[in-house]
Amino acid sequence: MQIDKLHYITTNFSDAEQACRGGAGWIQLRIKNKAYEEWKAIARETKKVCEQYGTKLIINDSVQLAKEIGAAGVHLGKEDMSPAEARIILGDQFIIGGTANTWEDIKRLTTLRIDYIGLGPFRYTQTKTNLSPLLGIKGYDALMKNCRVESVTTPMIAIGGIQKEDIHSVLATGVFGIAVSSAITNSGNIKKETFRFKEAIENYKRE
Repeated sequence: MQIDKLHYITTNFSDAEQACRGGAGWIQLRIKNKAYEEWKAIARETKKVCEQYGTKLIINDSVQLAKEIGAAGVHLGKEDMSPAEARIILGDQFIIGGTANTWEDIKRLTTLRIDYIGLGPFRYTQTKTNLSPLLGIKGYDALMKNCRVESVTTPMIAIGGIQKEDIHSVLATGVFGIAVSSAITNSGNIKKETFRFKEAIENYKRE
């Protein structure tokens, strides 16, 4: 299952389209505190956008919605449905991602047939409530060293307040890619900033 190195997290199809125009290959739709039908309507519009640009659409939290609209997959937080249960419902063709903050989280998730792990938060972010302890570079470095020692090959996606200037140091820890929301959304030009993030990731060379 191919996992992109840049995950753009958004709440609406308009921003998703701008990111797709900037070359985003992976959109995660994160909707909170809306009725299911309203959520579904936004998801359907976002899926149309993603299909137009050949971009993967991942639904945050809802296995039911991901299956109903035929999204590429679902991302599950610690309080959501178990990835094992989600796999039974969705089958092998859907992408399933999980959320981790500790080595224990990583070990648990890697036994559950997931495709990638969102690892964070890197630093404080206002887009997420009830934050787990911040990892920072030292936290990522320690966790990725554990992964190498234990031969864990599941792609790790760093998330949580990551800025463009953080890309080199974050990727240097060995994580596979990064997930971004505010740094792109609040940039003033989503299309251009998505391209810049992609370019920075693609140009990174492990030293």
